Amino acid sequence: MRGGIIVREARRRAGITQAELAERVGTTQSALARLERGHTEPSLHRVQELVRACGLDLRIGVDALDDSDWPVARANLTLDVDGRVRQHRRVLRFVRAGREAMGSSRGRA
Repeated sequence: MRGGIIVREARRRAGITQAELAERVGTTQSALARLERGHTEPSLHRVQELVRACGLDLRIGVDALDDSDWPVARANLTLDVDGRVRQHRRVLRFVRAGREAMGSSRGRA
């Protein structure tokens, strides 16, 4: 993930403007705008500093690569448009049924 995306997300979660964040860290709003748009790539240290200025903490970890979506994507590429829509609708029905089941099981506790 790009540093600018992380900074933009942190700023939005904190509910502050680019100008407010810029003031907190001693830079300009235009510099933050360039960073968030990906025109500049901040160091990891700078990203952490900007996230902290938003009142949040950036946690970094290493996870095993999960590329389990690729077989599904490849299979979807073999479908025509109508087939993809049908598949999408089946997935939506499945998710809705799961949400409904979770909602009804919470009421029993």
